[in-house]
Amino acid sequence: MAKKKRGKKHEEEASEAWLLPYSDLMTLLLALFIALFAISQTDQTKLAQLAQAFSAAFNMGGPSFFDQAGPNVSQQREIFSDEDQGNAAYLQENQTLQDLQQQLDEYIRQNNLEGELSTQLEEEGLMIRIKERALFPSGSADLVPESQRIGPIVAGLLAAVPERVLISGHTDTDPINNARFPSNWELSSVRAMTFMKYLLAINQNLNPARFSAIGYGEYRPIAMNDTPEHKQMNRRVEILIARTLRFNPNEGVQAQSDVDLVAK
Repeated sequence: MAKKKRGKKHEEEASEAWLLPYSDLMTLLLALFIALFAISQTDQTKLAQLAQAFSAAFNMGGPSFFDQAGPNVSQQREIFSDEDQGNAAYLQENQTLQDLQQQLDEYIRQNNLEGELSTQLEEEGLMIRIKERALFPSGSADLVPESQRIGPIVAGLLAAVPERVLISGHTDTDPINNARFPSNWELSSVRAMTFMKYLLAINQNLNPARFSAIGYGEYRPIAMNDTPEHKQMNRRVEILIARTLRFNPNEGVQAQSDVDLVAK
């Protein structure tokens, strides 16, 4: 008796044709998000490099979407070369100010001057703050002997850099009215001028054209004038080593004008 041939059981496999367009879609979305992220950043040189990489990866030598999105790589390098050079100069100046700050901080630590002298790197430049008691008697603009511990080291640091220097005097809100100083305006102004002249006198390498002095009276406090300790903080002289360059994410690095400096 002939055996009945059994047919092989075939299992229908699910179609995988959808995977190809799905993977292409995910790849394109990834490329889009990376491009959008790069556009949002200020480093346009990296964006140009990213565009070049995507052009090579996705277009296989054909016309690129990125070619239509803006200047090509060579054009972008041309446009942003000046900005890159400005950024490098800004970073170099910033490093110089950081080095000065470290040197002065080390001198402060070694000479136990933490209560009289402090530094802070700010947007405008390197700020050196000296409390009143380290330079002047209360209500006076005559330098005390203690100033000789601070003046020479500050003058030496200022001589090592070409940046402009703004010296400003500050007081608390306690009024002063005597024959020499009718108000805190005069007291703070004369103190700034006195300390500036002292620095120029003890270091002949300092160019006077770099220096300016101004008195703010009680109108630029760094603390509330509500306690004796806070008032003591406000009675100070500040030396600002002003940045020559400043970073603008939209326009690159621009020179900082004297008007901007005084306004701040």
